[in-house]
Amino acid sequence: MQFFRYTLIAAGVAALAACNKAADSAEAPQQAAQGGEIVVKIGSANPLTGPFAHWGRDSDNGVKLAVDEANAEGLTLDGKQAKFEVVSEDDQADPKVATQVAQRFVDAGVAGVVGHLTSGATIPASRIYSDAGIPMVAASVTSPKFTQQGYNNTYRIIANDAQQGEALARFATASLNAKKIAVIDDRTTYGQGLADDFAKAVEAAGGKVVKREYTTNNATDFMAILTSIKGEQPDLVFYGGMDAQAGPMVKQMAKVGLKATFMGADGINTAEFVKLSGKDGENAYASSAGAPKDQMPGFASFNEKFKTKFGAEIQAYAPYTYDATRVLIDAMKRAGSADPKKYLPELAKTKFDGVTGPIEFDAKGDIKNGTVALYQLKAGKWETVGAPAAKADASAAK
Repeated sequence: MQFFRYTLIAAGVAALAACNKAADSAEAPQQAAQGGEIVVKIGSANPLTGPFAHWGRDSDNGVKLAVDEANAEGLTLDGKQAKFEVVSEDDQADPKVATQVAQRFVDAGVAGVVGHLTSGATIPASRIYSDAGIPMVAASVTSPKFTQQGYNNTYRIIANDAQQGEALARFATASLNAKKIAVIDDRTTYGQGLADDFAKAVEAAGGKVVKREYTTNNATDFMAILTSIKGEQPDLVFYGGMDAQAGPMVKQMAKVGLKATFMGADGINTAEFVKLSGKDGENAYASSAGAPKDQMPGFASFNEKFKTKFGAEIQAYAPYTYDATRVLIDAMKRAGSADPKKYLPELAKTKFDGVTGPIEFDAKGDIKNGTVALYQLKAGKWETVGAPAAKADASAAK
């Protein structure tokens, strides 16, 4: 009996030691591998299932391409050969799931995170990364709130929604001469924030928001909303949301006889919107929180590499997630370490010439001189409308 008690005590001590060892390894930013290498894990968080999966897979592929190239360079970090590894997680574009993903990344000991895709998922997850001291670089998050939280580990390499809303509103009122404008949003952090910024800028530019309506990011029937809007006879309908809703919305505008110009932001500037909207999407307008692809200094080469590796067309943010990953790795290279405590200070000093253009950060972590471009859908293709529509320091956005 006494022997049995001692055996239980010994087993308990062994189990406790194993738990402590597991906890220690979870906190480490990298793990030793065979042959004197270290494995540096980079988290890639995106919706890989559901209506935004085409965006998520595109973004995840951008991270994977950057990691493949970094591994081919044979970098040495912390005195050892570094092998980078992508840890991909599906956050379903859901804030609750995103926080679970963030905790799994922390437990897995990732050295840095690229993502998440949507503002609604990113903002709650960013607190977990901040508490753990893990750097994150966002490639598609446009809500101004992301970098207004006071965290020192959050960076963004794309313009924000305040800049997009202002550029779109100015174009709608000045270039399209739209005076009466209806605004719809999907009640997400991204969609509502963008619509608010757009509506505010419309009023400031002398236009009038004649109707404000709301839907969800899972809706498919917009007939009641559009019928209500039709009575106001707007010149333009603006939608703050994603392509999965915008495509059917445009088709239903035609059904109810709502003859107004349709406009959205980067959420609809995709090949998926073209497919979903069909002929009814012709002449729609959209923005991108970044330079047009043909004006990105490294796009041609990147596009070729991307198609060769994945056999797919770029949807939207792959060039940005690629650059975000390279920015993380560049900071590690300059610090000579994948330890977040050592390389995080280097992120603030970033001066990186990326596929998407030059990347430097302001004091809040926003990209300096964020660019916004405008597009119109013509014959099934998004065509640039003149030069980039706005170029301003993101720190000036409210």
